Amino acid sequence: MIVIGIDPGLARLGYGVIEVTRGESRPVCYGCIETSGRDMQASERLVRIYTEIEALFEKYQPAHISVEKLFFSKNITSAMGVSEVRGVVLLAAELRHIPITEYTPNQVKQAITGSGRADKRQVQEMIKRLLRLDEIPKPDDAADALSIALCHIHIMR
Repeated sequence: MIVIGIDPGLARLGYGVIEVTRGESRPVCYGCIETSGRDMQASERLVRIYTEIEALFEKYQPAHISVEKLFFSKNITSAMGVSEVRGVVLLAAELRHIPITEYTPNQVKQAITGSGRADKRQVQEMIKRLLRLDEIPKPDDAADALSIALCHIHIMR
């Protein structure tokens, strides 16, 4: 079974693909889709994200998508961009009939470290250990996406 975790963002969307076989979780790939506000209009950025997410879904045929829930942000402009990206991701998954689950940052921290108050570094260290990686995934958005996917896997067990 393949689970894809998504950490939505307009400038940088993190993704993490994890395969679960006989109870073992193995990272398949992770990375970011990046768009620049200097070179593209917002609508062009959303189309690029949609196109790349579609390609990711086509290549890995996930059984499930897990996405970070948007939490209240003081920067309304940033929050609006993230919510637009979330809409694009949710639409792409829904059009392919891929089940979607959303998790808050605290739910992810709890599932990965056992504490909803863990800091980013603690979560990244646990991702490294749980997925038997040589180093913490970079950039942070990709590590966050892996943690979102792994959160779903742990909760579904």
